[in-house]
Amino acid sequence: MGSVRGRLKPAQRVGSVGLVLLPGPAFAQSCADLRPGWDGAPVSALSEALLLFSTPLSLFLILATTLVLRFRSNWGALALAVGWSLQVWLVTFVLPSEAARAEGCIGSPALFILAAAALAIGAVIYTGPPTKPNEQ
Repeated sequence: MGSVRGRLKPAQRVGSVGLVLLPGPAFAQSCADLRPGWDGAPVSALSEALLLFSTPLSLFLILATTLVLRFRSNWGALALAVGWSLQVWLVTFVLPSEAARAEGCIGSPALFILAAAALAIGAVIYTGPPTKPNEQ
């Protein structure tokens, strides 16, 4: 008969290695480190957005957004756009763990990204120069 490895074709070997890499109990450690109070239920996009908006950088950016809108600062709106872009970059590319995302303790950041983009674009439009109506 021979060994199982000898009977598998190269494509099947790659597929069997992929089965070993699927999420399992070994990935639970990443969720225990990242979200200690996680109860095992998958995190929704809304709860992930609320969690991301409660980070210190997001709270600072929300406070800065209110001040920029209050004083209608063009340069402040530009700084906000850079700040929100930095926060979105951190949330999507730097901080998340693929193991934690596969386990379910990190939800989709899509709603947070949409809200952050709306805040940045809205601040830039609101603080921009006023438009003159067309007189005919």
